[in-house]
Amino acid sequence: MQKKLIVAAVAGALIAPALAYAQSSTVQLYGRAVIEYGYVDQGGNKESTDMLQTPGGSAIGLKGEEKLGGGMSAWFQCESSADIRGESTAGFCTRNSALGFKGGFGNAYIGKWDTPFKKAASVGDGAGSEDTGLLGSAFVLFGSSTGTSTSSVAGATGSRNIWKRRQQNSVNYDSPKFGGFTVHAAYSTGNSETAALSTANAAAPRVMSLAGIYAGGPLRVALAYEKHQDFAGGGLVPKTDDDAWVLSGAYTMGKVKFGGVYTEQTFDQGVAGDLKKKAYHLGVDWALNGPHSVGGAWSSTSDNKCGTVACASIGNVAYNVAGNTGADLWQIYYGHAFSKRTTAKIAYVALKNDSNSLYTLGGVKTDTTATNTDRDQNAFVLLVKHNF
Repeated sequence: MQKKLIVAAVAGALIAPALAYAQSSTVQLYGRAVIEYGYVDQGGNKESTDMLQTPGGSAIGLKGEEKLGGGMSAWFQCESSADIRGESTAGFCTRNSALGFKGGFGNAYIGKWDTPFKKAASVGDGAGSEDTGLLGSAFVLFGSSTGTSTSSVAGATGSRNIWKRRQQNSVNYDSPKFGGFTVHAAYSTGNSETAALSTANAAAPRVMSLAGIYAGGPLRVALAYEKHQDFAGGGLVPKTDDDAWVLSGAYTMGKVKFGGVYTEQTFDQGVAGDLKKKAYHLGVDWALNGPHSVGGAWSSTSDNKCGTVACASIGNVAYNVAGNTGADLWQIYYGHAFSKRTTAKIAYVALKNDSNSLYTLGGVKTDTTATNTDRDQNAFVLLVKHNF
């Protein structure tokens, strides 16, 4: 009997701390698998082709939270890309990943995370379209939507044209809700300095992003501003800054959701002037009876403007003195929900470029030598998502 009591006491001493920890801390495994298969007409004399992609973030992640008392918690998230095609070799914590503290003061965290600008833009541009891939609208509206760093910026190349950013080396803050209104702020650290700090005029690009988002009942509205400091590199004196703002909104009326976006982006080219871009998006999702849904969207960018003929194109933001640098993206889809976790879309998407545009459907390579007819593209697409 005495031996049994000793064993029970030892077991209790070992199990009690584990139970206490389990009550105050949780770790969760989650993820999603996304696959997109499309048949693409690239236009002109380029061959039509089929494409297999994983847009929208096939991922696997770990997240956890520990209650610290006084209404405060410590939390972490490590989300990694999980390309079920077996093509990408990206490592751990390549997507939204951070360590933070939250409580009555809000949420403060450091890591790699979607910027406030991206959060605001996503309020409206998700209606009727996807974010990336053949059915994505981000490449027309915001250059792209992806994880990126300021260290990849090199003058007119790199990620300078991308505004929907998952920014690494970022310090972030989300405010508490005030009647449905929240404020989001973030900035990236100086790790991307391209030369020793003592070097005169060294390039030190940073991202600074601020957004206000309202969510109440059927209405969501967001306004955001983002500045890309010194993205043109250290060769220009004074150093140059790019900036952009976006107004985004969505309204749900019964089974129908409407969404819209307006954005203006300015790329500083020093004495050559500012290259300016405007873009728009209107979309709708309609949940029919049962598992069925339909929807569609129009995304457009007008001619990009600049002060002088010395301006240069930046990524897919083209500049030409003759104009004709806009594009229109149209898409329509039928959706089917097999369950709450598994959905599918069959869609058609068409991109019409102006004669000097550089836009392509998501994942299709850019051909800068093509004529207007060559660069018009369309695709039939099957998209399947599964969350776990």
